[in-house]
Amino acid sequence: MSSKALAVAGLVALLSSRLTTCRSPGEGGGDASQPHSEQAVQLKGIDTSSLTARERSDWSESVSHLLSPCPDQAVSLAQCVNENRPCRACQPAVRLLLNEVRRGRTQSQIETSYRDRFSVDRVKNIDLNDTPSKGPANAPVVIVEFADFECPACGATQPLLDQLYEAHQGQMRFFYKHYPLPMHPNAEKAARAAVAAMRQGKFWEMHAVLFKNQTALGVENVEKLAQGIGLDMARFRQDRDSEATADFVAKNRKQGEALELTGTPSIFINGRKFSSTGENQAQDFEDWISLELELTGAGAPAAPAASAAPAASAAPSASVAKAAAPAASSARPAGSAARAP
Repeated sequence: MSSKALAVAGLVALLSSRLTTCRSPGEGGGDASQPHSEQAVQLKGIDTSSLTARERSDWSESVSHLLSPCPDQAVSLAQCVNENRPCRACQPAVRLLLNEVRRGRTQSQIETSYRDRFSVDRVKNIDLNDTPSKGPANAPVVIVEFADFECPACGATQPLLDQLYEAHQGQMRFFYKHYPLPMHPNAEKAARAAVAAMRQGKFWEMHAVLFKNQTALGVENVEKLAQGIGLDMARFRQDRDSEATADFVAKNRKQGEALELTGTPSIFINGRKFSSTGENQAQDFEDWISLELELTGAGAPAAPAASAAPAASAAPSASVAKAAAPAASSARPAGSAARAP
């Protein structure tokens, strides 16, 4: 056999021996595990037995290097839990990271998720004066939705939000903000129609029928919808076409622009922008709400739910910025090995 033939045969043998399987780092295969050499962390009350070696390594790195959410506890999450530090957000934060690792998130995604839920700079102030709402004033969970009645994604999200509201009766207060998008020709007029219905104490009734008919929101059909929910039509038309109503919708839109919204629906839960992977939005919503309830210590309904048809001034609170998690401050001791949220 020639030297060239021998070389080719050797290369084939080498490839056959090494490329029969593809292994992720940390899941067997000698040196491939080296990037995940950090010692696995054990925390009180946290079961990591279902994690793979790689997942346990990623989670251990996160809880060892991310700081406690409480500004007066400048220690890692792992230290916070194992030393029973006075920060009730540490255990929930650790479990959040555990779920993120199980979902296959990268370290960057895990840290982003942690900051979204616990960092103080993620909490937004949203003016809620004169904003239509439903639910008790002292509810531990406040949801603010910026939406467009002609937006298909908003329409698809409404049944889910309705189900969440029903499932958490007495624990949730829901606010609606108008954010009609220029690409939807009937969205602005639909928003004004909803405001006109609000003036007669029937915002939520109009809200429901507009979303159910969002592909037919021409002026004539919207007037039929308004008549169907029992509005005084002369007053409805006057309010819908008034400068005050146009200003009301414009103010909502400006609030959304100030929050740098990129689309609809945009949803804030206790002042924090809700985000979902899209894989299971219902579960993502439930996880966010469950965490807020745990952080506020709200294990039972706060009070009987408010009427589904509140008056126009149903929102007595001036703004929402109450992140349930005790967020960490930006100032940390120099030289700390952990990273602040």
